[in-house]
Amino acid sequence: MPSDQDVYLFREGTNANLHRMLGCHFVEHGVSFAVWAPNAAAVSVIGDWNGWEPGAGALWPRTDGSGIWEGVLQGVQHGQAYKYRITSNEGGRILEKADPVGFYCESPPATASRVWSLDYEWQDTAWMSSRGARNGLDSPMVIYEAHLGSWRRKDGDFLNYRELAHQLADYLNDLGFTHVELMPITEHPFYGSWGYQTTGYFAPTARYGTPQDLMYFIDYLHQRGIGVILDWVPSHFPNDAHGLIDFDGTHLYEHSDPRQGFHPEWNSAIFNYGRNEVRSFLISSALFWFGKYHIDGIRVDAVASMLYLDYARKTGEWIPNRHGGRENLEAINFLRTLNEAVYRDHPDATMIAEESTAWPMVSRPTTMGGLGFGMKWNMGWMHDTLEYIKQDPVFRKYHHGQLTFSLIYAFNENFVLPLSHDEVVYGKGSMIGKMPGDDWQMFANLRALYGYMWGHPGKKLLFMGAEFAQRREWTHEGELEWWVTALPEHAGMLQWMRDLNRVYRMEGALHQIDFSPEGFEWMDAGNAEQSVVAFVRKGLGDAAPVLVITNFTPVPRQNFLVGIPNRGVWREIINSDARDYGGSGWGNLGSVESVPIGAHGRTDSLNLNLPPLATVMLRWEGHG
Repeated sequence: MPSDQDVYLFREGTNANLHRMLGCHFVEHGVSFAVWAPNAAAVSVIGDWNGWEPGAGALWPRTDGSGIWEGVLQGVQHGQAYKYRITSNEGGRILEKADPVGFYCESPPATASRVWSLDYEWQDTAWMSSRGARNGLDSPMVIYEAHLGSWRRKDGDFLNYRELAHQLADYLNDLGFTHVELMPITEHPFYGSWGYQTTGYFAPTARYGTPQDLMYFIDYLHQRGIGVILDWVPSHFPNDAHGLIDFDGTHLYEHSDPRQGFHPEWNSAIFNYGRNEVRSFLISSALFWFGKYHIDGIRVDAVASMLYLDYARKTGEWIPNRHGGRENLEAINFLRTLNEAVYRDHPDATMIAEESTAWPMVSRPTTMGGLGFGMKWNMGWMHDTLEYIKQDPVFRKYHHGQLTFSLIYAFNENFVLPLSHDEVVYGKGSMIGKMPGDDWQMFANLRALYGYMWGHPGKKLLFMGAEFAQRREWTHEGELEWWVTALPEHAGMLQWMRDLNRVYRMEGALHQIDFSPEGFEWMDAGNAEQSVVAFVRKGLGDAAPVLVITNFTPVPRQNFLVGIPNRGVWREIINSDARDYGGSGWGNLGSVESVPIGAHGRTDSLNLNLPPLATVMLRWEGHG
């Protein structure tokens, strides 16, 4: 049952452990229930053990004015379904609600919560003791974004968390990914929302198994050396009758004014971040997944929609803040408090923002005036790069600035470069489908793009299916187009991904200094006519520099001079045009020695064979 201190922190907006005081818990003399419903005239728990009888299982309001109703009930068994039956003070309306802090739910379309214990024996001590280094800003991070319901299936049905754990771990280890990011697995009634319309902020979706099954999934991936990041949605919630909306007959979790409380883009409700108890609820949800499920990071969805009061709204459809501006001051305060709480309790974890505007200092500490995230998705890089790569190579010289512009602001934030699910849905086509040219050129373009991306400063994120160039646009119904991986060009793309990840993880220059200009130097940024870019990545200590060159035309270029910062031998460590990947086999015979010919402001250069539509990386081996 909630203590006075718990309640005080809850009402103050700083309680980060709401799952301990609210919801359903096994206690010595029965099962305790507690729910926040300040505008209720009566609350009872109806469920499998009392025949869902109205009035059975009555709870009683605390006398401290907190609005919490509580009680201990007898005869309740593990796994039984229940809801709160709330009689509102507003006209005596009757509402039947799932538990906002419920740990497990019935499998959709059923909507009740389940009485559930979260006992589990973790086996990931080695991972947990080392994950600070694995999540470090100087560590390699290449994230595989996955939707569990459509990654793989068995006879058309979902795999459960345990089956997914083994298959996904094998796959990610084979390809060399360091982390997996799961599209929201918090319980959601509509499968087609991909999890972004959440009703259960403390419950993993029952579609793939029990809470312990998900714990096993995370535990097993940790034992295989893979971090787990969860998508989390504090920006809005759906209007399903069993959910948070209109919870006690009033606008409890959401704003009452639709200009603040209704999201026109997603037809959903917006949390009232100015309400202390709501902030406690959301902060507790985030901390719950770190504490109970050992997750390694959270990617916060749709941060821009939280920051701006006029997001997706026309003039007159929003209410300015107290200063007359469009910034959501309560949401800003919430995000800062959230990040401070996470990094206070889990300093070895990571918080990532999906923020699509130029809001300043998203990934800077709150003590500096930032929002306090660890990293931020680089949506500008994604948009400009995809617009560039879609162009026919003949016209790319007119769009060269889209390729190089990202380096003007690349170190303003700690960026993740995302090619996410958003880029392969709603008629946008697959990644391979965006590439121009004939079939050979399409695959060459995509390999070149990934090579350029892996060389570019910033951590990497790739949506499932893109690693083997799935032909069709992603759909949540059914599984990925696995059958194409048996075809040579798709198998070649998978081999490219294996080798690219291996080189990326092995070469400190490619990941150790992602967020500072010291880790990057242009060799040639202005060669628009030939659509070639060349830059050097630098690492820490004795990490050898790596030269990254991409030729975005199908014209092979012999005797191509590239200025270099270090004279001596440069070894070709990876080449997307290799025959193993489906390329034409152009290369530099293993290594190239510098020549004392000036180029790009350097006294020495490399005379290279530059393959068509390809990225080549060369590591400095020394002075020869």
